[in-house]
Amino acid sequence: MNNIKIICDSLSDIPKEFIDKYDIEVVPLSIIFNGREYIDGVDLTEDEFYKMLRENESLPKTSQVTYMSFKNAFEKYIDKYEEILYIGGSSNASGTYQSAVMAKNDIENKNIHTFDTLSLSIGSTCLVLSAAKLAKEGKSIEEIIKHLTNLKNNLSVLFTVETLEYLQKGGRMSLAKATIGNMLNIKPILRLDEGLVKHFSQARGKKQVINNIVEIIKEQQGEDLTNKTIIIGYGDNEGDLKILKNNLCENLNVKDIVVVNIGSCICAHTGPGVLGIACCDI
Repeated sequence: MNNIKIICDSLSDIPKEFIDKYDIEVVPLSIIFNGREYIDGVDLTEDEFYKMLRENESLPKTSQVTYMSFKNAFEKYIDKYEEILYIGGSSNASGTYQSAVMAKNDIENKNIHTFDTLSLSIGSTCLVLSAAKLAKEGKSIEEIIKHLTNLKNNLSVLFTVETLEYLQKGGRMSLAKATIGNMLNIKPILRLDEGLVKHFSQARGKKQVINNIVEIIKEQQGEDLTNKTIIIGYGDNEGDLKILKNNLCENLNVKDIVVVNIGSCICAHTGPGVLGIACCDI
C-alpha cells in the first residue's frame, strides 16, 4: 500500500507536469457558460475558455464540486493508500471545501484528512505542490499538515487584471468606478486575505503595476529569494508574463519560477488578462 494520496480541486491551478510527477488527483468544479455546463479542465481547455471570454458579453458562472464527486474520489483511494489528504480551495470563496468535509464525515475513515488553504489559484498551488513533494519524500501526514499550516500563515499572493470590466460585471466593483478606472488606465493590485480577494494598491499602466508588484515582493520577502519558489499565474496575456519574469530576474535573486495557466474558475471572475504571483517554500 502506498503512503499518502494528495487530492485537490480545480480552484488550485496545478500544471500537468506536476500532476503527473506527484500523481495528484484534481477534482474539477463546473463552469456554466451561455447555458451549457462544462467540467473544468476536462470539457474545456484554458485556451478555449479564454477565447470564449473574449468573444462573449456575458460572464460564466462556477459551480462547486458536489458531495458525491468527493465521496467517489475518496472511496477510490481508501484501500490503495494509508492516508488521503485533500487540500481545498478557500472555504470562504466556495462551498467546495464543505462538500469535501461532508463526504469525509460520511465515509467515517480516520485516514482521510482535509485542509483548507484559505487561498485560491496559485496560492493553493503553493500548498498542494509543497504537500506533494513532502509526501513523495516520505514525510508523515502530521508533518505535512504542520508544514502546510505554517506555509498558509506566511503565504503572500498578489495579482492584477488587464481591465476592470470583469470585476464590475461580477459585482466586485461599481460601474462608475470601473469606467473611470479603465479611462485612466488604472490597474489594481489585489491580494488574497483569509481566502477572499481584497484591494491592496493600484498603479497607472501595465509597466508601473508590474514594477509595483515586484517592489511589494521585495519589501515582503527581501531581495534574496533563492530559498523560495515563485509561482506566476497568467491567462492569455503571455506578454505580461514575460515582462514580470524579466523584472523579477533583474531585481531579485530568484531560485525557481513555476509558470501556471490560471484556470477557468478564477478567470471567470477576473477575465483572461490576469497576472498573479505567489512566493512560497516548496
